[in-house]
Amino acid sequence: MSTSLALEAARRRTFAIISHPDAGKTTLTENLLLAGGAIRAAGAVRARGQARRTQSDWMKIERERGISVSASVMTFDHDGLMFNLLDTPGHEDFSEDTYRTLTAADAAIMVLDAAKGIEPQTLKLFEVCRLRDIPIITFINKMDREAQDPFELLDEVSSKLALDPAPLYWPAGSGGRFKGMLDLRGQKFIPYAKKSSTDEEGHPDPVALKSNAVVQYLDPEELAEVEEGAMLVSEAAKPFDVQSFLEGHMTPVFFGSALRHFGVNELLAGIGSYAPAPHPAKVSKAGVDTHVAPGDGEVSGFVFKVQANMDPNHRDRIAFLRLTSGRFTRGMKLKAQNTGKAMSVNAPIMFFASDRELAEDAFAGDVIGIPNHGVLRVGDSLSESGTLRFAGLPNFAPEILRRVRVKDPLKAKHLKKALEGLAEEGVTQLFRPMIGSSDFIVGAVGQLQFEVMADRLGNEYALDVIFEAAPYAEARWISGDRADVEDFTNKHRSAMAHDIDEQPVFLGKSSWEIGYVAERFPKVRFERTKERG
Repeated sequence: MSTSLALEAARRRTFAIISHPDAGKTTLTENLLLAGGAIRAAGAVRARGQARRTQSDWMKIERERGISVSASVMTFDHDGLMFNLLDTPGHEDFSEDTYRTLTAADAAIMVLDAAKGIEPQTLKLFEVCRLRDIPIITFINKMDREAQDPFELLDEVSSKLALDPAPLYWPAGSGGRFKGMLDLRGQKFIPYAKKSSTDEEGHPDPVALKSNAVVQYLDPEELAEVEEGAMLVSEAAKPFDVQSFLEGHMTPVFFGSALRHFGVNELLAGIGSYAPAPHPAKVSKAGVDTHVAPGDGEVSGFVFKVQANMDPNHRDRIAFLRLTSGRFTRGMKLKAQNTGKAMSVNAPIMFFASDRELAEDAFAGDVIGIPNHGVLRVGDSLSESGTLRFAGLPNFAPEILRRVRVKDPLKAKHLKKALEGLAEEGVTQLFRPMIGSSDFIVGAVGQLQFEVMADRLGNEYALDVIFEAAPYAEARWISGDRADVEDFTNKHRSAMAHDIDEQPVFLGKSSWEIGYVAERFPKVRFERTKERG
């Protein structure tokens, strides 16, 4: 193991931001970039000395609706550390994309709206973090608006998420009465000024709580209130313990307003201090389970996302690779474990949302983009030897199935290619019935996925499509001994389909039918998830 490689990996912080829609995730993302010195003003990226306009939401439908539907990656250097920020879709219809992105993260920032607390989608995303044992930092946003009592918010985190909340700061009021927050460890008061994040001046400097200067910002009643709250929370909450946080039992809690760039610097410092550096990853090598450590010499990583047409002028296709070991350098050859084919990576990309630069080198914890024409897929494992296989990324059984056809029958071939491309990205799942129908069945978790699909088919492939009700309600992957699977397939051929990997899929008219059929064929497994890679 190389010490220099391990040291480079140790200064990486790769984290995802999760939240309910409208909790302020995209605003926080931009203000973290601002705090990290990556951009001059929220929305404008500085790269190679030029100010370029960008946002983490780059797809047309995202800009029109003001939502994030595809995860993007932003890399920036700050205070001796390299931060890789993974912005995830906030909308629940894209939970699968979020899940895949979280496989590449070492920590998550959970953004809560101070007025609404924990919302249903936050709960869903939190469960995904639980599945992956990802430590969570909590940022309670929008304190400059009317908010719930902070004790109630902490109680909600404790009861709904079974996490011990450990506030590192304590707010003074909320909404029109919001005056700032108290640093519970340094006994400093951090004043809040009602300004936008683009104001040059920013917020006043922190002052000692026991100094005369604090009276500029708090009257005696407000001072007594914030001191009492701080005393109560110090007695009621467990003190912050880094080990307990890393093990997933505790969450440090920060307060602020992303829109007003307040509390963001403190959050970024907290991520740098407490979020874990990359750790050893489980792999199988020649069928034997083992680990790769960030300081190992061999370059390795896995593809957690594929995105086509990020640049509409170039019909490009980018695979997002999370590096897990070694030092990657431009021009290096990497082999995919499933095919054994070597590919030269001559134009690897570092990301600023849709902005990009060539990456000369990268280390464990970094995320690079590899341009390719359909060679790499979600779940692929890459390494110099081609012998390492990381756990595949899951596909989940879709909740809605639709028939899709193109209005112009002459474009049916184009539709097949376009749908296969979107399925490889994970935007949708594609099923081709084994007999009878030339139609494609597409599956999605939620309705919005179909709207994004239609939007992208129109904009990127010039295909006008119609989604129609399918005669099926549920899909299950079929597995078991070959003879049993063939016997089942032959008896239910009219309800059988292949997915994009040519795996057999049973399409059921209802969950009751799937249960009934499963009882009659006990040797066949009906799977709700399938591992890709």
